Amino acid sequence: MKAGFYQYCPVFGKTEENLRRVLSAVRDTDADLLVLPEFFATGYQFVSREEVAGLSEKIPDGQTTQALSALSQKKNLHIVAGLPEKAGEQFYNSAVLTGPDGFIGVYRKTHLFFEEKLFFSPGDTGFQVWDTVIGRIGIMICFDWYFPESMRTLALMGADVVAHPSNLVLPHCPNSMPVLCRENRVYAVTANRIGQETRKEGPPLRFIGQSQITAPDGTILVRALADNEALLTLDIDPAVARNKAVTSLNNLFEDRRPEMYRIISENRILR
Repeated sequence: MKAGFYQYCPVFGKTEENLRRVLSAVRDTDADLLVLPEFFATGYQFVSREEVAGLSEKIPDGQTTQALSALSQKKNLHIVAGLPEKAGEQFYNSAVLTGPDGFIGVYRKTHLFFEEKLFFSPGDTGFQVWDTVIGRIGIMICFDWYFPESMRTLALMGADVVAHPSNLVLPHCPNSMPVLCRENRVYAVTANRIGQETRKEGPPLRFIGQSQITAPDGTILVRALADNEALLTLDIDPAVARNKAVTSLNNLFEDRRPEMYRIISENRILR
């Protein structure tokens, strides 16, 4: 599988302009899987529910999902990309998966970050893995990485590669992904954005870039710079992620003892 990401700076509210820019940037890529950032076509810093309503789209009928589906069909390409979703009276921070046959599925962000909680509903899809012709693809969105249950759930569901659309502003994720990938023996493609948004009073939101592809052994295979636009791809082997052996006598998943993880399984919080 040739996997990659496109890191850039969208213009807030200019969905069609951002879509054109992305479609132009990736038109010559020969990737099998391309991951785009969270809210890649709208920008991130919403200031009102009315603004969210105006920029959110139905999935799969909205223009963004339709454009990605068309690109996937044209280029025989799988795409994971983040966008605000409108579903009845609810809005979700979502990511779609499209492929050579068009729309495949949607994931709604489980763990909302900061002011996302003011406008979006917590995701209700649960984590999902899609078994595609290029490999088993799971999705988490940005702040989901902060919760180890996210990556572990996707790994236990059989993900070879976790697509990770992001708008990262905290500095921790790039150096934490190797630990998550090593703990679960999966690839991760983190697609972040660059630039800043200053749509509210107070300090600007500065996005840290540093999109990267991380291997199952924790190696950072490629990382973009913090402030440069970048389209980077490389070959990965899904079979590597399916080998959960740690030693000749240890298997990462077979050695698990869920019956001993009582606090987690009972959702108990010690105070």
